[in-house]
Amino acid sequence: MAEYLAKRLVLAIVTTFGVSVGVFLMIHLAPGDPVLVMLSDSASPGDITAMRRELGLDRPLYVQYARYVGHAVTGDLGRSIRSNRSVVSEVMSRLPNTAKLTAAALVLATAVGGTVGILSAVRPRSVLAYSSTLAVLVGLALPSFWLGLMLIILFSLRLGWFPVAGYTGWDALVLPAVTLAATPTAFIARLTRNSLREVLDQDHIRTARAKGLSGRAVVLRHALKASLIPVITIIGLQFGYLLGGAVITENVFAWPGVGRLVVDAILARDFPVVQGVVLFVALGFVLINLMVDLSYGYLDPRIRFR
Repeated sequence: MAEYLAKRLVLAIVTTFGVSVGVFLMIHLAPGDPVLVMLSDSASPGDITAMRRELGLDRPLYVQYARYVGHAVTGDLGRSIRSNRSVVSEVMSRLPNTAKLTAAALVLATAVGGTVGILSAVRPRSVLAYSSTLAVLVGLALPSFWLGLMLIILFSLRLGWFPVAGYTGWDALVLPAVTLAATPTAFIARLTRNSLREVLDQDHIRTARAKGLSGRAVVLRHALKASLIPVITIIGLQFGYLLGGAVITENVFAWPGVGRLVVDAILARDFPVVQGVVLFVALGFVLINLMVDLSYGYLDPRIRFR
């Protein structure tokens, strides 16, 4: 286990390094100049040159990246070009709101998707099974921005049940969480159904039924745990989707999270903030997938990490 964990940590470091390089190059090679955004149109060429030198943007890209990595390993991700606050402070001030939204969406998607998948697998020819198949197709096809707007029109503007936008309390969390959870719910429901159906057709399940165990005991004690490995994997992957989807959802609902922060930073050409947000998201995604991999040994004792 220790050797496996060490290998995974090395891979996590390599992955994070690759993400930082890719984001750094894409941002700096994109058209536009953050100095021109910060300064007014009446700024002289001398002012522009001085500002670019002060920010270190006049140096070669490899020098800028080396400087960025050197500071990042000490926890210094630079300062925002717009607000002059540290990037860590900017991200940490928004991260709790994104964490609430992502956690609520993941719990909702897992609960609803898992329940629908289990019931559909146990009764494959029922009305619920056919209805869930249709719901899965709809959930995979609906764009999150369109679904968010429809929910706002129906439940906020017409019925007045929830706030239109912003974070005014827990009731403001409902519509963004439902919007963000729609696609992951469909993925989890479909995979749970297929995985559980495959396990239910295996010999040891038929043996358990032949011993006289009830259908509920067979599903909950024997089949469900054996079918959870692909489901846990997709849940871990959906965490990354939720973080990416939060960018769109947060902007639709004016949610004060990291997703809205990174969009504002992109529009303002605020390189340090964009790099910091992507780095935080990459680290979170890597850690979640590491936890998923470690959970395999618990779900299936046959798995041994060597």
